[in-house]
Amino acid sequence: MIYYKTQEDIEHIRQSCLLVTKALAEVGKIIKPGMTGLEIDKVAEEFILDNNAKPGFKGYGGFPGTLCISPNTEVVHGIPNDKEFREDDIISVDCGSFLNGYFGDSAFTFAMNGVNDEVMDLLSTTYESLYKGIEVAVVGNRLGDIGYAIQQHNESKNYSVVRELVGHGIGKNLHEAPEVPNYGKRGRGAVIKSGLVIAIEPMINLGKKAVKHGNDGWTITTKDNTPSAHYEHTIAITDEGTDILSDHSFILDAVKNNPEIRYISVEK
Repeated sequence: MIYYKTQEDIEHIRQSCLLVTKALAEVGKIIKPGMTGLEIDKVAEEFILDNNAKPGFKGYGGFPGTLCISPNTEVVHGIPNDKEFREDDIISVDCGSFLNGYFGDSAFTFAMNGVNDEVMDLLSTTYESLYKGIEVAVVGNRLGDIGYAIQQHNESKNYSVVRELVGHGIGKNLHEAPEVPNYGKRGRGAVIKSGLVIAIEPMINLGKKAVKHGNDGWTITTKDNTPSAHYEHTIAITDEGTDILSDHSFILDAVKNNPEIRYISVEK
């Protein structure tokens, strides 16, 4: 069952999402080669707790971290560890928070200064596709329109869309109906109605679409060991239009001012 949100619900989700993106910005300010996932996880957790919220992921299904940290060939759900980041790493960082009874969710892939242009193009295209999906997330369209827009943009550059992992509804629960695939056919799937709040999160591989599950029970990796990019926004669809509840401008500003990180150039 899809739970449609009131404007009051949406404002609560917005506050939780803004906290998430500000936590990701705190990561963006400091992340650099030589740091570890455990170090940035601690920074994000302390920031969330200091703002009277709880980490949305920690303890969820037994997950041990505040952040999902997934470098390079890891698609999503990587567990924070003590392995040092390298100069040519890309690092997907996914964060959730729970504030005033509502969840927020957003993700951003950071690129260290040594990342080559081929991988940066993957990141840019994935990020652009997120906005292509948001563009068609309007009242009267269908969920398949979102997936189609994301799929077409990425496949036009010969990238592959992960099939096993999808976006989702969000609100008082971290994962709610409906599922929001990053692939699909126009005119198919549930009709988008006012009050729908969903997290759209393209997971796009440089190589083939197949993934494999890690022995830790969480980490998802590309089967052909090629890099994977991941970005996520939580949005609300209303009669007035589409409202992006998570604000990546905090993260982009942090990255601009961090000399250890390559800034992502995008066309929205």
